[in-house]
Amino acid sequence: MYAVVTTGGKQYRVEAGSELVIERLTADVGSSITFDRVLLVGDGEAVTVGTPTVPGASVSGTVLREELGPKLIIFKFKQKATYRRKNGHRQHLTRVRIDEISTSDRRAKAKAEPAEEPKPKRTRKPAAKADATDAAAQKPKRTRKPAAKAGSKAEAEE
Repeated sequence: MYAVVTTGGKQYRVEAGSELVIERLTADVGSSITFDRVLLVGDGEAVTVGTPTVPGASVSGTVLREELGPKLIIFKFKQKATYRRKNGHRQHLTRVRIDEISTSDRRAKAKAEPAEEPKPKRTRKPAAKADATDAAAQKPKRTRKPAAKAGSKAEAEE
């Protein structure tokens, strides 16, 4: 089951269990939010299109964290005039996990994800001591031979 919701002046296609990055919301991290402006609900072959919204449909989600968007550089420049303006911007965004899509007669919930187990910390192994057998197995170090020096012209002619 999927739905098309609108928030922040944009439309998003969402499914239960998916993550969504939207314009910044004033909700706290971990709180639940509900999107009431559902424009379309699809379930297999059955698609319900709203005029403008689907009556009785809602999408609920959980706020995961706040993020910053990619850095945008705005550079204004005019030729033959000393006019240069450089400005930067990063948009404030909110990451939301969609928990449930519900209509008046249907409901789709996200599958419960198992809690992630912490990864064991990597430790360094102690360096093994070189034995006599290991020394024989190692390749000998290569040394570079010095280049032959050219002597005087008289020696070169002979």
